[in-house]
Amino acid sequence: MTNTGTNGPRRVPPTPSHTVGPFYGHALPFRGGEDVAPLGHPDTVAVHGYVLDGAGSPVPDALVEVWGADPDGNLSTTDGSMRRDAATGDHLGRNGVEFTGWGRIQTDADGHWYVRTLRPGARGDSAPCLAVCVFARGLLVHLFTRIYLPGDDAALAADPLLTRVGERRDTLIAAAEGPGTYRFDIRLQGEGETVFLEFQ
Repeated sequence: MTNTGTNGPRRVPPTPSHTVGPFYGHALPFRGGEDVAPLGHPDTVAVHGYVLDGAGSPVPDALVEVWGADPDGNLSTTDGSMRRDAATGDHLGRNGVEFTGWGRIQTDADGHWYVRTLRPGARGDSAPCLAVCVFARGLLVHLFTRIYLPGDDAALAADPLLTRVGERRDTLIAAAEGPGTYRFDIRLQGEGETVFLEFQ
């Protein structure tokens, strides 16, 4: 940024709003963040995709957080990644046995992310979905969206959010790729931009 004050042009150091990052490499990602459901659980589904910028290029250093209810529509109260050893206070991470309902995934060098979870049950009048929060370079505020899994056409047709967004509803519905596997790309802007939500 250049300031042309009384002394002529000079460089002004960046303010915090100009230093968005990414700063996600330290402490925020954790081992096993993508394993919301226990490994080997017979009802596990995998959701994967890419975080893409406005030009369609992958974002290699974004964070994707995913929350979801269990198949009965209940929210987990399991400690998940915050579990600690009572004797030493050391971080133990997930216990690998319980469904935690939450995961944090860092995109790889190709902008790819994935999560293994259980297919969520419905809550309230919403069709079953996963709640998503995206952190990425250039974003002053993180973005919220949802991932709906195909399979229950009646619930998807009646969902209030999907009804409201009209023709853009397809940006919120994952594509089935095979048994228990779904693809969901997150487009931050431009053509095919994912619908993002604003909470007030």
